[in-house]
Amino acid sequence: MKELSLHILDIAQNSIVAGAKKIGITIDEDTELDILTIELSDDGKGMKPEVVAKVIDPYTTSRTTRKVGLGLPLLNDACKNTGGKLHIESELGKGTKVIATLGLNHIDRQPLGDITGVVVMLIAANPNIRFVYTHIKNKNEFVLDTNEVNEILEGIPINTPEVGKMLKEMISSNLEEL
Repeated sequence: MKELSLHILDIAQNSIVAGAKKIGITIDEDTELDILTIELSDDGKGMKPEVVAKVIDPYTTSRTTRKVGLGLPLLNDACKNTGGKLHIESELGKGTKVIATLGLNHIDRQPLGDITGVVVMLIAANPNIRFVYTHIKNKNEFVLDTNEVNEILEGIPINTPEVGKMLKEMISSNLEEL
């Protein structure tokens, strides 16, 4: 994966497969500390401690269609390449949290990519899941909570093309202001 947004998409897809009803995506760009932190959390089925210990091994996967899982191992490498690290917490029946820290201005850091497109696509493809997307840049914060969006929409489906376009414009303009 060449962009961090694709790692986010992959981990969010894992959360969806794990039965999550709420997925949090937080991106924190701290130029003072020169750290980019990406956190994904969910309330899915979680993992046993022995699975968490092996999950960054590419030959550990819960899939039956193939014998390798590259998402978290590749993100782990992306973190290490910038002097950062990957941390995973999980509890059976409660969910999982993945925290990736990377050197923000490190020459080997992958670009963030189309985070707006990824968030809108996740929302549109999974209208029954609550997504809370938070983007922080030097302590300035933008939060998009699909529960709040659904209240404003008053019954209009969140996965209609018109709403998707509105969400994309709203996220883009707020990220520019950060």
